[in-house]
Amino acid sequence: MNLDYLLRKLLGRATCLLSPGARLMRSARIRNIRGDSGLISIGSKTLISGELLIFPQGGEIKIGDWGYLGENSRIWSAASVLIGDRVLISHDVNIIDSLTHPLNPRERHEQFRSIVESGHPTNVKLDGEPIVIEDDVWIAAGAIILRGVTIGKGAIVGAGAVVITDVPSFAIVAGNPARVVRELTEDER
Repeated sequence: MNLDYLLRKLLGRATCLLSPGARLMRSARIRNIRGDSGLISIGSKTLISGELLIFPQGGEIKIGDWGYLGENSRIWSAASVLIGDRVLISHDVNIIDSLTHPLNPRERHEQFRSIVESGHPTNVKLDGEPIVIEDDVWIAAGAIILRGVTIGKGAIVGAGAVVITDVPSFAIVAGNPARVVRELTEDER
Protein backbone atom coordinates (compact mmCIF):
# COMPACT_ATOMS: atom_id res chain seq x y z
CA MET A 1 0.00 0.00 0.00
CA ASN A 2 1.04 3.59 -0.60
CA LEU A 3 2.54 5.17 2.55
CA ASP A 4 1.62 8.73 1.52
CA TYR A 5 -2.04 7.69 1.20
CA LEU A 6 -2.02 5.90 4.57
CA LEU A 7 -0.41 8.87 6.33
CA ARG A 8 -2.89 11.36 4.86
CA LYS A 9 -5.79 9.11 5.78
CA LEU A 10 -4.45 8.65 9.31
CA LEU A 11 -4.14 12.45 9.69
CA GLY A 12 -7.75 12.87 8.53
CA ARG A 13 -6.87 14.58 5.26
CA ALA A 14 -8.91 14.06 2.10
CA THR A 15 -7.62 11.33 -0.21
CA CYS A 16 -9.84 9.22 -2.49
CA LEU A 17 -12.33 6.38 -2.58
CA LEU A 18 -10.76 3.04 -3.44
CA SER A 19 -13.02 0.27 -4.75
CA PRO A 20 -12.27 -3.35 -3.80
CA GLY A 21 -9.03 -4.53 -5.36
CA ALA A 22 -7.93 -1.02 -6.42
CA ARG A 23 -4.32 -0.30 -5.50
CA LEU A 24 -2.13 2.75 -5.08
CA MET A 25 1.40 1.74 -5.96
CA ARG A 26 4.41 3.21 -4.11
CA SER A 27 4.86 6.00 -6.68
CA ALA A 28 1.18 7.08 -6.57
CA ARG A 29 0.28 10.53 -5.26
CA ILE A 30 -3.19 11.74 -4.35
CA ARG A 31 -3.47 15.54 -4.06
CA ASN A 32 -7.02 16.36 -3.06
CA ILE A 33 -6.73 20.10 -2.51
CA ARG A 34 -10.51 20.50 -2.53
CA GLY A 35 -10.76 18.39 0.60
CA ASP A 36 -13.53 15.92 -0.30
CA SER A 37 -12.43 12.29 -0.66
CA GLY A 38 -15.59 11.48 -2.65
CA LEU A 39 -14.37 13.62 -5.55
CA ILE A 40 -11.64 11.15 -6.52
CA SER A 41 -12.81 7.57 -7.04
CA ILE A 42 -10.83 4.63 -8.31
CA GLY A 43 -12.61 1.55 -9.67
CA SER A 44 -12.14 -2.08 -8.80
CA LYS A 45 -8.85 -3.75 -9.79
CA THR A 46 -7.40 -0.42 -11.03
CA LEU A 47 -3.71 0.29 -10.38
CA ILE A 48 -2.48 3.86 -9.87
CA SER A 49 1.24 4.63 -10.16
CA GLY A 50 0.89 8.31 -11.09
CA GLU A 51 -0.63 11.46 -9.59
CA LEU A 52 -4.29 12.44 -9.18
CA LEU A 53 -4.94 16.09 -8.26
CA ILE A 54 -8.09 18.16 -7.92
CA PHE A 55 -7.95 21.92 -7.51
CA PRO A 56 -9.67 23.72 -4.61
CA GLN A 57 -12.20 25.60 -6.76
CA GLY A 58 -13.60 22.49 -8.43
CA GLY A 59 -12.78 19.21 -10.05
CA GLU A 60 -13.45 15.52 -9.85
CA ILE A 61 -11.70 12.41 -11.10
CA LYS A 62 -13.59 9.17 -11.64
CA ILE A 63 -11.66 6.14 -12.92
CA GLY A 64 -13.45 2.90 -13.87
CA ASP A 65 -12.57 -0.74 -13.23
CA TRP A 66 -9.46 -2.61 -14.41
CA GLY A 67 -7.60 0.57 -15.37
CA TYR A 68 -3.99 1.65 -15.07
CA LEU A 69 -2.27 5.03 -14.60
CA GLY A 70 1.48 4.75 -15.22
CA GLU A 71 4.41 6.26 -13.36
CA ASN A 72 4.99 9.99 -13.74
CA SER A 73 1.55 10.38 -15.29
CA ARG A 74 -0.77 12.96 -13.87
CA ILE A 75 -4.44 13.75 -14.01
CA TRP A 76 -5.24 17.29 -12.84
CA SER A 77 -8.85 18.40 -12.60
CA ALA A 78 -10.58 21.73 -12.01
CA ALA A 79 -13.72 20.58 -13.86
CA SER A 80 -14.18 16.83 -14.42
CA VAL A 81 -12.16 13.89 -15.72
CA LEU A 82 -14.24 10.75 -16.26
CA ILE A 83 -12.39 7.61 -17.31
CA GLY A 84 -14.16 4.40 -18.31
CA ASP A 85 -13.33 0.75 -17.68
CA ARG A 86 -10.20 -1.05 -18.92
CA VAL A 87 -8.40 2.20 -19.81
CA LEU A 88 -4.61 1.90 -19.93
CA ILE A 89 -2.67 5.15 -19.45
CA SER A 90 1.05 4.66 -19.89
CA HIS A 91 3.90 6.54 -18.17
CA ASP A 92 4.57 10.29 -18.52
CA VAL A 93 1.02 11.11 -19.69
CA ASN A 94 -0.61 14.43 -18.73
CA ILE A 95 -4.39 14.82 -18.61
CA ILE A 96 -5.42 18.35 -17.66
CA ASP A 97 -8.99 19.69 -17.86
CA SER A 98 -8.18 23.38 -17.27
CA LEU A 99 -5.68 26.12 -18.00
CA THR A 100 -4.17 25.62 -14.48
CA HIS A 101 -3.32 29.36 -14.37
CA PRO A 102 -5.18 32.53 -15.44
CA LEU A 103 -4.30 34.00 -18.83
CA ASN A 104 -3.97 37.53 -17.44
CA PRO A 105 -0.35 38.09 -16.24
CA ARG A 106 -1.39 40.08 -13.14
CA GLU A 107 -3.95 37.44 -12.11
CA ARG A 108 -1.41 34.68 -12.82
CA HIS A 109 1.13 36.34 -10.52
CA GLU A 110 -1.51 36.86 -7.81
CA GLN A 111 -2.42 33.16 -8.03
CA PHE A 112 1.22 32.07 -7.80
CA ARG A 113 1.87 34.44 -4.91
CA SER A 114 -1.15 33.06 -3.07
CA ILE A 115 0.03 29.47 -3.63
CA VAL A 116 3.45 30.32 -2.17
CA GLU A 117 2.21 32.38 0.77
CA SER A 118 -0.99 30.63 1.87
CA GLY A 119 -1.91 27.76 -0.47
CA HIS A 120 -4.07 27.37 -3.56
CA PRO A 121 -6.71 30.11 -3.82
CA THR A 122 -10.31 29.05 -4.36
CA ASN A 123 -11.44 32.12 -6.31
CA VAL A 124 -9.32 31.71 -9.45
CA LYS A 125 -11.08 30.99 -12.75
CA LEU A 126 -9.22 28.23 -14.59
CA ASP A 127 -11.67 27.76 -17.50
CA GLY A 128 -12.06 24.05 -16.90
CA GLU A 129 -13.85 21.87 -19.44
CA PRO A 130 -14.67 18.19 -18.78
CA ILE A 131 -12.57 15.39 -20.25
CA VAL A 132 -14.22 12.03 -21.00
CA ILE A 133 -12.18 8.93 -21.81
CA GLU A 134 -14.47 6.05 -22.75
CA ASP A 135 -13.97 2.30 -22.16
CA ASP A 136 -11.04 0.30 -23.58
CA VAL A 137 -8.86 3.29 -24.51
CA TRP A 138 -5.05 3.04 -24.58
CA ILE A 139 -3.04 6.25 -24.11
CA ALA A 140 0.62 5.67 -24.93
CA ALA A 141 3.68 7.18 -23.23
CA GLY A 142 4.15 10.92 -23.14
CA ALA A 143 0.75 11.86 -24.55
CA ILE A 144 -1.04 15.04 -23.46
CA ILE A 145 -4.83 15.23 -23.24
CA LEU A 146 -6.19 18.77 -22.90
CA ARG A 147 -9.47 20.25 -21.64
CA GLY A 148 -12.80 19.64 -23.30
CA VAL A 149 -11.78 16.44 -25.11
CA THR A 150 -13.71 13.18 -25.43
CA ILE A 151 -11.78 10.07 -26.45
CA GLY A 152 -14.12 7.47 -27.90
CA LYS A 153 -14.38 3.81 -26.95
CA GLY A 154 -11.46 1.61 -28.00
CA ALA A 155 -9.35 4.49 -29.34
CA ILE A 156 -5.55 4.56 -29.18
CA VAL A 157 -3.58 7.75 -28.54
CA GLY A 158 -0.02 7.39 -29.86
CA ALA A 159 3.12 8.15 -27.88
CA GLY A 160 3.78 11.86 -27.52
CA ALA A 161 0.47 12.89 -29.12
CA VAL A 162 -1.14 16.17 -28.05
CA VAL A 163 -4.91 15.74 -28.08
CA ILE A 164 -6.86 19.01 -28.41
CA THR A 165 -9.99 17.75 -30.20
CA ASP A 166 -12.29 14.75 -29.79
CA VAL A 167 -11.03 11.33 -30.86
CA PRO A 168 -13.54 8.99 -32.58
CA SER A 169 -14.16 5.51 -31.22
CA PHE A 170 -11.72 2.86 -32.50
CA ALA A 171 -9.41 5.47 -34.08
CA ILE A 172 -5.65 5.68 -33.71
CA VAL A 173 -4.37 9.24 -33.34
CA ALA A 174 -0.80 10.55 -33.33
CA GLY A 175 1.13 13.79 -33.64
CA ASN A 176 0.97 17.36 -32.41
CA PRO A 177 -1.80 18.24 -32.72
CA ALA A 178 -3.12 14.68 -32.76
CA ARG A 179 -4.76 13.55 -36.00
CA VAL A 180 -6.42 10.30 -36.97
CA VAL A 181 -3.81 7.99 -38.50
CA ARG A 182 -6.23 5.15 -39.15
CA GLU A 183 -9.15 3.26 -37.69
CA LEU A 184 -8.91 -0.13 -36.02
CA THR A 185 -10.01 -2.99 -38.25
CA GLU A 186 -12.86 -5.27 -37.20
CA ASP A 187 -10.29 -7.89 -36.11
CA GLU A 188 -8.46 -5.31 -33.95
CA ARG A 189 -11.64 -4.24 -32.16
